Amino acid sequence: MGCADGAHGEIAMNEGEQKLPGTDVGSGTGAGNHDAGKGKNGLPRASRGSLLVAAGLIAVITIAGAIAGIVRRQHANAQLASYTHAMAAPPVSLAQPELENSARELVLPGNIQAYTLAPIYARTTGYVKAWYHDIGSHVRKGDLLAVIETPELDQQLAQAKADVATAQANAALAKVTADRYQGLIGQNAVSQQDTDNAASQLQARNTEVNSAQANVSRLEQLQSFERIEAPFDGVITARNLDIGQLITPAGSTTTPGSGTVSGSKEIFDISAIQTLRVFINVPQVYAPDAKNGVTATLTLPQYPGRTFKGKLVRSSDAVDPATRTLLAEVDVDNRSGELLPGSYTEVHLHVSSAVPALVVPVSALILGPDGLHVAVVDQTQHAHIVRVTPGRDSGSTMEILGGLPAGQAVIANPPDSLTDGEQVRVVTPDSGHNPTQEGNP
Repeated sequence: MGCADGAHGEIAMNEGEQKLPGTDVGSGTGAGNHDAGKGKNGLPRASRGSLLVAAGLIAVITIAGAIAGIVRRQHANAQLASYTHAMAAPPVSLAQPELENSARELVLPGNIQAYTLAPIYARTTGYVKAWYHDIGSHVRKGDLLAVIETPELDQQLAQAKADVATAQANAALAKVTADRYQGLIGQNAVSQQDTDNAASQLQARNTEVNSAQANVSRLEQLQSFERIEAPFDGVITARNLDIGQLITPAGSTTTPGSGTVSGSKEIFDISAIQTLRVFINVPQVYAPDAKNGVTATLTLPQYPGRTFKGKLVRSSDAVDPATRTLLAEVDVDNRSGELLPGSYTEVHLHVSSAVPALVVPVSALILGPDGLHVAVVDQTQHAHIVRVTPGRDSGSTMEILGGLPAGQAVIANPPDSLTDGEQVRVVTPDSGHNPTQEGNP
């Protein structure tokens, strides 16, 4: 105990010696106890427990913030995935078909054609010497249209005629020889072998004469084609030759008036337009009304307010499986010359019974190997392709006679890649956005 007290005394003295001069020892002891809870800067010193509590709170707050951020990102990613999946579906707009009660009059588009159309080619090779009729000229059967010079052909014909003369001379000599041998064989002056040879030689010479004459006839026929004549009454609708131009049996090589060079062109086109043919495609549902003798009325855009009378003269008596239509022909009297071949016309036919139809835009139609289809959308936003029966085609709209329920909207402009059962996204035509998807990111 004494040692301990001594050591404690020394420590106290050492601490006392370290005090600044003039400092009271007794008061120093009290000051030391007062400053024990302060740091070097005079601020309160935190305890070890307080620091641990603060560090724990910071860690908890950090972990909670990280977890909240991860949850928010996962939610945003889920929303983005859902939005992307919804927007990945092709956007489509819907069109509501209009119900139309067909009238008693059936209106079909028609194509006017000449009753007879003939492209005229040359049958010989030569140069154009002259031509006498241009486009728009009315010609009669047998009228001269053009003349072709064929100097080579003329020389070939002259040579062929000379070959005929040579063959005839040889045949005459062979006949004299054969006759002589026939007279001498009875006198046993010549052998039977020589007599047979002379008879065979005469037959061969006669065959040569026939061959040469046939060649002359062929060349004379070709020479006759130097004159290009009209095969029937009509009007010239095309002229593809000019003076000095080389003409071959394949046709001319230039097209006057167009400035382009092309091969194998006919030298003339002639059309008989006294009577015109109008071809129409009658829908299958109206096929029974397309009977021979039915009167048809034609209207043309260049003659507003006027009508032309025609008569249905024949039909194919078979429905085209690709279009489900019946090809029919209407003949129209055109002695006035007002109607032009190649024109578009509307043919009005009277039908026995009216058939109600739905009218859809032609952009909604899908042409498949088995006919026409339209695409509809169910309540789950999935597209379905249904086959329909077409009616009249007015150019911008098409009648649907069957296969589409009344009140069922169709996709106005289906994409080419649309398949049956594919999910789609219905959009409004004015905004281009799906109302059901508004509010999504």
